[in-house]
Amino acid sequence: MNGAVGRTGVLLALVASLVGMAVLIVGLVRGRDRTVRNGQLYAPLVLLGALVATAAMEHALVTHDFTLQYVADNNSRETPLLYSITGMWSALAGSILLWGLLLAGYATAMVWRFRRRSADPLVGWATLVVYGVSAFFFALMLGPANPFAGIAGAAPKDGLGPNVLLQDNPLVAFHPPMLYLGMVGFTLPFAFAVASLATGRLDDMWQRETRRWTLFAWTFLTAGIVLGAWWSYQVLGWGGFWAWDPVENASLLPWLVGTAYLHSVMVQERRGLLRIWNLSLVVSTFSLTILGTFLTRSGVITSVHSFSNSTIGPLLLGFFGLVLVVGVGLIAWRGDRLRAPAGIDAALSREGAFLANNLLFVAFAFVVLLGTVFPLLYEAVRGGNVTVGSPYFNHLTIPVGLALLFLMGVAPALPWRKTTGTVLRGRLAVPAALGVVVVVGCVLGGIRGIEPLLAFGLGAFAAGSAGRSLVLSVRGAWRASRAAGSRPGRAALAGWRGLVGRANGGMVVHLGVVVIAVGLAGATAFGHRGEVVLAPGQSATFDGHLVTFERLTAVTTAASHAEEAVLRVDGGGTFRPALTSFGSSSQVVGTPAVDSGWRDDVYLTIDAIPQQGSSYTFGVVVQPLVSWLWVGGLVIVVGSALAAVPGRRRRPTDPVSAPVAGAAGVPDEPGSGPGGDAGPAGDAGDRPSGAEPEPAVAGHADP
Repeated sequence: MNGAVGRTGVLLALVASLVGMAVLIVGLVRGRDRTVRNGQLYAPLVLLGALVATAAMEHALVTHDFTLQYVADNNSRETPLLYSITGMWSALAGSILLWGLLLAGYATAMVWRFRRRSADPLVGWATLVVYGVSAFFFALMLGPANPFAGIAGAAPKDGLGPNVLLQDNPLVAFHPPMLYLGMVGFTLPFAFAVASLATGRLDDMWQRETRRWTLFAWTFLTAGIVLGAWWSYQVLGWGGFWAWDPVENASLLPWLVGTAYLHSVMVQERRGLLRIWNLSLVVSTFSLTILGTFLTRSGVITSVHSFSNSTIGPLLLGFFGLVLVVGVGLIAWRGDRLRAPAGIDAALSREGAFLANNLLFVAFAFVVLLGTVFPLLYEAVRGGNVTVGSPYFNHLTIPVGLALLFLMGVAPALPWRKTTGTVLRGRLAVPAALGVVVVVGCVLGGIRGIEPLLAFGLGAFAAGSAGRSLVLSVRGAWRASRAAGSRPGRAALAGWRGLVGRANGGMVVHLGVVVIAVGLAGATAFGHRGEVVLAPGQSATFDGHLVTFERLTAVTTAASHAEEAVLRVDGGGTFRPALTSFGSSSQVVGTPAVDSGWRDDVYLTIDAIPQQGSSYTFGVVVQPLVSWLWVGGLVIVVGSALAAVPGRRRRPTDPVSAPVAGAAGVPDEPGSGPGGDAGPAGDAGDRPSGAEPEPAVAGHADP
């Protein structure tokens, strides 16, 4: 029954996608507004089919319906309810079903959002593209990635159960869905980019319409990546959080290019520049999500994160090629009409910083992409095996990351068009001094190494620059409220409300990025790992921490059996690293225990149980500042939420050349002179009176 219902849902979603495509094509080609409107009514049917299929799969997993091959391979009667539910995305076919469900949800939300413009050809073409992507994924589910395939012969009495690594931490319920929400969400800006090229409406309207959709996808992709690092740290037992694994890289690639797009799109909104570049970034971001799907689900790479071998690899690779051909072909077709009306006036300007930011992000993405696919290319051409390890990635990406931190500090102080050295020095004096003080303090505190010192110093510089912008914004909003006659309490509230909006949300995001950068530098540069051999009751000191082994206990549940070591760190609370087996599986998985603090983490694992005697070997990893990685991720999510709140509409900046900010008769702070945005380099059109011009950072995200 579950199989029949599920297949019916998948078939409904596929047919609705194909019929919706056909209706839209007829309406768009023949110019029939009513037909275009009717074509968008199929999106809810796609969602209905996806929901039916998802409900059938979840019911099969929860009720242990082993007549389905997918359930027999990824579920057992001992599997706890949580991991039965998450089993839907624990293997290939179920993950494709989750992809289809989220895409159907995005399609329906898009149609609802633009329901008053349902006859607009731009919306019609965008919906057509989304239907096409949807049809591809639901077709996979009726073919090589069928989650409802029946088992050959008699159904077994019990299943194999999920992968042991997918039932050892509740983060499995959050990390994959968030990652998918991000990657699938980039379908919408891609669809509108194709629609703008197809209709010839090449202004920035489609970008304004999709800004929050893009920000939503970027935020969830960011959260998914951070949670994935945390999950790896909590589960895998090696004491790390990022190993440049190909599947990790597959999620990082669209994040890098999407971040570049979120920055440079503002140049087009304000100056009409970088049109071809922005369209290329949108196409690249979506293409990289498809490439990441291929790497994860085709079986061409070996990874702890990847799924088993499958036959969908050529289909995904072909779809990836189709996306590139369509995107690049349309950009080439409209190339003459995409030329900017002017160029960048000066390198020392906000748009110059955006361009440098974009080049760095694209270089970062190229390095990661090359290191990820090079083993595949080498094997295809030479027939041998080669690996690209962490030294390659670290050697090439660390300088790029430091350069991005530097731009994060400089860019908020730059006005549009041009500036002078005097103005820039005045705005960067305090952040630069803060960076110098931090470096000197680190050196006096005994910290050595050029890379961590640069990371700490540039992090402080970038944080000071972002903080300066936020303080000026709050102060400007407070002054405006007081000038309007508000009482001090109401004015203070207005000041804090001044943090809401695109620019200040971006600054909060940058603070989160700085926190992550500092955590990365501390954890990777100053971490120590080793082993201690202890019998019950014995203690040992490792890197300044006292580790005491109290006893070994056995813990048995309906789903697992674990041998837990009870350890005490620095005389505080107890921690229980374990060796665990799940269900009927004979595979034993190490489960670490972490004593986490604001200064450092003490990471404990059982490395060896004695064959004779009573001395156990425990792995100990001490990593400074690693907990700040998760704090930084939370700050980024908060900043993204602030950036999504509507603010005043921006005033476009005239693309022709302008006087230098700070010159005679030109406001030193853009927008600070009479008339607000009257200055040619003005940027105060969406800020309270007296506020700092909107910061545009070339670091990670100014959504």
